[in-house]
Amino acid sequence: MNPELESFRQLEFASHPGNLSLVRNFVRQFLEPLEFSGTDRDMIILGLDEACTNVIRHAYLHQPDQLICLACQLQPNGVVFRLRDFGVQSDPSKFSGRPLERIRPGGLGIHFIYKAFTQADYYLRQEGTELMLFKEFSAPTKPRELPPIK
Repeated sequence: MNPELESFRQLEFASHPGNLSLVRNFVRQFLEPLEFSGTDRDMIILGLDEACTNVIRHAYLHQPDQLICLACQLQPNGVVFRLRDFGVQSDPSKFSGRPLERIRPGGLGIHFIYKAFTQADYYLRQEGTELMLFKEFSAPTKPRELPPIK
C-alpha cells in the first residue's frame, strides 16, 4: 500500500437525489489509486449509489434536506465504507430484492450492493442506521447472500 494514499475521506450531504452524482465522483476519486479492477470500481460505485438511493427513499421518505454521512477508509486488505442516516429504521432481515427472473424496472439495488461488496452489515443505531460495506482487494465481485441483522 502506498503511504501517500489518502486513507480516510468523509462526505456529508443532503438527501436530495441530485447529490448522488457528487457521491459517485467522491467515491470514484477515493478509489482511483487503489488496486481494484475497473469492473470492481464500477460495482462499488453502483452499490454505494444504490445504498444512498435506499436511504433517500426508505429512511428519509424522499425528504430532500436530511443528513447523510459517508466515510471511506483504506485498510491494509481493502476498503470500508460507512453510510450513516438518521431516518426511519427498517429491519435489515426483511430486505430483499425482487427475483432476478422477473423482468421489470426496480428492485435490483440490494442485489447490486451484495454483489459489489465482500461484506455488508447493517447496524441499527439509537437514531437511524449505519451500513458498513467492506470490499477486499483480492476478492472478485460475486453474488452475496443477505446478512443477518446485528
